Formats: sequence, C-alpha cells, structure tokens
Amino acid sequence: MKAFAALFTEIEQTTKTNAKVDALVRYFASAEEQDILWCVSILIGKTLKRNIKTTDLKMWAAELAALPFWLFEESYHIVGDLAETITLVLPEPDTEKDYGLSETINFLQLIATYTEEQKKEAIIERWAHMQYAERFVFNKLITGNFRMGVSKQLIIKALAIHFSKEESLIAHKLMGQWNPWEISLDELLLDESVTAKGYQPYPFFLAYQLENPPETLGDISEWQIEEKLDGIRGQIIVRDKTLFVWSRGEELMTDKFPEFAALKDILPDGTVLDGEVIPWKEGKPLPFAIMQTRIGRKSITSKTLQAAPLVMVCYDLLESEGEDIRQKPLSYRRAALEKLLAEVGTDANLVLSLKLQCEDWEAVSMVRDKARNGNYEGVMLKRLDSVYETGRRRGNWWKWKVDPLTVDGVLIYAQQGHGRRANLFTDYTFAVWDNDVLVPFAKAYSGLTDKEILEVDNWIKKHTIDKFGPVRSVETALVFELAFEGINHSGRHKSGVALRFPRILRWRKDKTPAEANTKQDLLQLINAQDS
Repeated sequence: MKAFAALFTEIEQTTKTNAKVDALVRYFASAEEQDILWCVSILIGKTLKRNIKTTDLKMWAAELAALPFWLFEESYHIVGDLAETITLVLPEPDTEKDYGLSETINFLQLIATYTEEQKKEAIIERWAHMQYAERFVFNKLITGNFRMGVSKQLIIKALAIHFSKEESLIAHKLMGQWNPWEISLDELLLDESVTAKGYQPYPFFLAYQLENPPETLGDISEWQIEEKLDGIRGQIIVRDKTLFVWSRGEELMTDKFPEFAALKDILPDGTVLDGEVIPWKEGKPLPFAIMQTRIGRKSITSKTLQAAPLVMVCYDLLESEGEDIRQKPLSYRRAALEKLLAEVGTDANLVLSLKLQCEDWEAVSMVRDKARNGNYEGVMLKRLDSVYETGRRRGNWWKWKVDPLTVDGVLIYAQQGHGRRANLFTDYTFAVWDNDVLVPFAKAYSGLTDKEILEVDNWIKKHTIDKFGPVRSVETALVFELAFEGINHSGRHKSGVALRFPRILRWRKDKTPAEANTKQDLLQLINAQDS
C-alpha cells in the first residue's frame, strides 16, 4: 500500500500530464504483477463491493479518537469526505506494516464473511499500522469512493510505454469485464490477437463539442451529417454465434435488451456494430424519458417491451466477417454498413442512421435548431475520410448540440458541498411560481464562479430562516437562470416536471423573485418540445 499511496499522492499533487504518466510508468516498473492488475482495475473505474457500513466506520473512528459521535459528524460535515475525516482523527500508528495492494483488496473482499465484531477488530488492526497516506487510500477503498486524478487515456498511455505496445491495442485490451484474480498481465495486455476474447468490445470513438462556426470545417461535401441521438451508446457484437451488447460505460447489457436476442442468428459471425440504443416507434425516436423506464429494471416484461420498444440506430461498422475495419475511412465503413443492414432486413431491431442531406452549413444549422422537436440532441459532423479512433479526439468527429433550454428559478434551499467545497453552500434547490406559491423544481450545484460561490455562501449564512439537518431554508431573494437539456412530466416531483442535466447558467441579479418563471412556463416548454 505504501507504493500505491505514494502514487496517489504524486498524481494528486501535480496538474502536469507528463508527470502523471511518468509516475504511473515508475509504479508499473516496480510493483508486483497482481498489484499492477488491481491498480489498473481501480484506476479505470471498476468498483469494489462495499462490505462495511459507513456508520460503523464512523463509530469505530470516533471511539479510537475519543470523540463524541456528534463531534465526529460535525467534523465530517466540515471536511466533506468521510475517508479523509477518519484519517485525520485517528491516532498515530503504533508500528508500521506495508500491506500490498492486492493483499488489501483480498482482505476487503474476505471481510464480508466476518462477524460485526471481527470486522471492527480487523479494520482497527489495519489502521493501527498505517501512516496517513496509506490510511487515506485504504479508507477510500473501504468506502468505495476511490478516485484518482488521472484519466483512463493516461493509464493506457503509461501501460503502452511500459510494455512498448500501441496505445490502441492496450485500450482494446482494457475494454469489457475482466477479473484481476482470474487473469495474468500477459493474458490481459500482451496477447497480440485483439479479438482473442470474443466478447470484448472496441474502445469507443468520442466526439468533441463544436466550438467554432461550422463553416471553419471547410467544404461540406467532405462531411457526413447525422442526427445526434439521445439514448445509450453501445456496441452489438456477434462472434462465435454468441451475442453481446455493451454500453459505452463498459456494462454488459445483453440481458437488458431482449429485443436483440435473435441477432446472433441474423448477423454474420464476426460483426461489431456501433450505434445508439433508443426507444423507437412508428419510424421515429421517442423521448429519452421512455428510455429511463427501461434502465435499471431487473426483469423485462412483455408489457415493458410494448411500452418502451427499443432499437439500435446503427451509424458505424467496426468489424465485418471477423475483420477489424476501423482503419478504413468512414465512407467505406458506411457503405459496408448499408449493405449489411439491407441484407438482414427490417425485422432485426436495427435501424440505419439517417444521413442528412444539407447543401451548405446554413442548412445544417437549420436542422440543428429543429432537433429537440424530433427527440434528438443536435447533429453529428463526421469527416468522410476519418478512421475510427480511440477515445475523445479533435478534428474528425464533432457534435453540435442544440442550445439548452433555460428558465429563471428562485433559490429556496442550500446544502454544503463535498471535498474542497465542504464548508461552502454549493448545492442549491430552486423553485418556480405555482400561482402565489413557490414550488421546488430542480437542484443544481455547478455553473457559478468561485467568486460567486463565496458571495452566495456568505448570503446564505446571513439569510437562513430554517434548518432541516444539513439543509438550510433561505429567504426568497436570489434568482438564477438554469440551463437544461430536456424536460418531461414526472409523478415523483412536487412540481410535476423533471429536468435533464440542470446547471446554473448565470446569477440574475437584475431580477426579483416575482420575475421568476412559473410552473405553467415549464409545462409550456414540455408542450412545445412534444409538438
């Protein structure tokens, strides 16, 4: 754990990309194989099951620190991070022991079989032999909230340097589900056959948001224009007559989408499709809210399938008859995709993405402006000669999303944030008018500058009228403009509406609460969106 904790500290103390990569390379060069596997697994976001209740951790730490439990809780609210709070209050270690990373992971998995008293003794024993840095990382692993300031792309880069391999090969090897206990480094990263594991998806090619006018992209004839759909990005794989459906988040979702089960017998062996899984009816997409009725369901009934029918709108072909064709130009892959879907027919729950015919960039802009009415988010701009790259890259693929919807809301509640914002009120609840009553309709915590956060925090502390646990009710005085991607009816919210991705656009110091929007305004946005 000392080496892993040192890596964590080194990466958290620098903002330089090369320094982070160098730190990772040094760790890979000196660590044990099993520790490297677990390090990579944790850093790319694979979570550990939490086997200890956070309440128990708080009680044990408070007891060791000889603190009243209420004082520990108050300290936690100020610090904002449980792992850090525990680390700060624990007494200095008696003696030191260096537990390996993989040994620590094994311990945290085995502890699920312990009695409550055994768990307490085992955790306290570990705490007693760790210095601050190891304790902090250990506590993060226990609570399941471990994050390190390094992207998956940097981990891939460091592994590629360490093993002298191409980054694209390493990226592919890390995709999908693999267990550090059941695989060696050689099996995971050094097998030259990229399709050795039939279930393994390809790394997704991601687009940046277009920041400049589209005219700067040059001749429109060099670009393919598509609708930017609002669903779940995924890959459908058929290899060895077996079907796999992967999400962009590397979740295997085959069982959640029974609509695609027949594809193992319809698609040619060695096929990988890239596209968007969306609700679809009568030849057009349905609102994302319909998709949400399918997400998270453990069982899919026939009623669910009828209410929220899904298709994959396919916009790329990555593997054809077992051949990786990602390095072929988009124009080639598109032609192959069109041919494939024409052969499989229209009953396969696969839909070919629509190529928008636009004579100039002004026409593209007009299509984009109408996106929300068609239940899509904007347009995708893809260079016809582009290869299918790995990760988020600039230049060849761009997303040009429709401008967000906006509404003015009144701040009514506030709560302290976490981490570096733990002692500041940064989590806000906003309301709109329903006749002469303010009704909460959205929460947001991003969008203000650091200076504005301090100003609002100071105001909240001076104008609190009531407290409900960590939440403060404030005077109705501040108005903020909120931006959001979509709006739908909701039976779970008091206002009757739910916003998608709300965030603060600006502080409307020029407006009074009486000038804020109304619930009727929100309902009109829904009607306009659905018309």
